[in-house]
Amino acid sequence: MLRDWTGDWIGTFMGHKGAVWSSKLSLDTARAVTGTLHLLSDGSGAVRFAVRGENVLTVPLEKYGTRTAIVTGDQTKKIRIFDLARPDADPRHLVAKGGETAHEKTVKSVVWLHDGRQIVSAGEDGVLNWWDLRTTEPAYTVKFPSAITSLELSAPTGTLVLTHGNDVAFYPVMPSSSPSHNLTLPHAPSSASLHPTSGDRFVAGSTSDPWVRVYGLVDGNEMELYKGHHGPVHTVQYSPDGEMYASGSEDGTIRLWQTVPGKTYGLWQGSQA
Repeated sequence: MLRDWTGDWIGTFMGHKGAVWSSKLSLDTARAVTGTLHLLSDGSGAVRFAVRGENVLTVPLEKYGTRTAIVTGDQTKKIRIFDLARPDADPRHLVAKGGETAHEKTVKSVVWLHDGRQIVSAGEDGVLNWWDLRTTEPAYTVKFPSAITSLELSAPTGTLVLTHGNDVAFYPVMPSSSPSHNLTLPHAPSSASLHPTSGDRFVAGSTSDPWVRVYGLVDGNEMELYKGHHGPVHTVQYSPDGEMYASGSEDGTIRLWQTVPGKTYGLWQGSQA
């Protein structure tokens, strides 16, 4: 479904035959890409005009595995790049050195970097790969002791935010063997998002409880605690202006929380515990 920022329904895209596990809007919001979970449902990805809803392209992920290009990662441990200008062309495959796939386990997340010539991928194998798309092998790799559960590119701050174990690690977008900052939290985070304008705090969700927490970036102190979900929180993300953040839970709801509770901004107000 497509909704405006207040949550009002705009339209519904029909076509997948199974659960949709991922969706993205292009920067100009003109196109949307959606994907179903490989092998567990219909195994396809679709690109649509976000305004009119027509299907532009359907990518059969079971045959292949999902700017003018789409990069996909999936349970087959593969990363593929599809050229939307040539929808009939086979995708490019990115492969780890000495291997047949990009990661040894499920690819958890892939993000484009600013120049569009590089991507960063994170896997459940605990590996973070920087890829220079002029080649098909990773340009730089960092190994973590536990599975990476989320990866975000905070474009305004030029920071990669990833979670693994009980840690939230902050990396520069340029390849680096060590994070610029790392924090160990009392709860294992499932996802984390850095405030896009102040850069002094981040929001995190956890699958161990239904609460959403905001932590200070410097010392990791818990600044805010919000209750409202009735199931584990799988994903969180700040809005581009930093005025609110969204959380998605296993309870089947998406909740929007104000950065400054009580401020006149939309329809939602957070109740600070």
